[in-house]
Amino acid sequence: MICYTTDNPHFQFPVNAMLKSSVVMLVAASIFLSSGLAPVRAQQNANYAYLGLEPDIVTNYLGHNARKLGYVSVTIELMISDVEQLEIAEHHMPLLRATAIEIFGRQPAEKVKSLKGREEIRMTLLRTLQQHMKEETGGEVVKNVIFTKYLYQG
Repeated sequence: MICYTTDNPHFQFPVNAMLKSSVVMLVAASIFLSSGLAPVRAQQNANYAYLGLEPDIVTNYLGHNARKLGYVSVTIELMISDVEQLEIAEHHMPLLRATAIEIFGRQPAEKVKSLKGREEIRMTLLRTLQQHMKEETGGEVVKNVIFTKYLYQG
């Protein structure tokens, strides 16, 4: 090990350790900077937008028996196919919200509580929203549905 000494005879700083830490920091910085540029390039090519269903969807779902209801609270973000269709989607917000509430309200507890069931609900919601928007506007408009918060009780 190479050591750098100062005027103080009791203090020695290892040069190899300093060199290694500098190299590690340089590599980490280059990875950070290069990974930060990739999403920027991808966003420049993409022409989609996101629209949140505000406020969160809060509704009941069917419990294990007919006497017990559970409730679910979900934050939903819609990926809109094109930025130019954002205004169209905003105009149809009541239809989009009502559809989400209706679909969650029909789900059994087992589906609401399981990961597989959650994905099935998401896909059902996506297909139904696309169908409604196609009927209303002639295009699907909604490209994807994302649950950013998903809470249930019951």
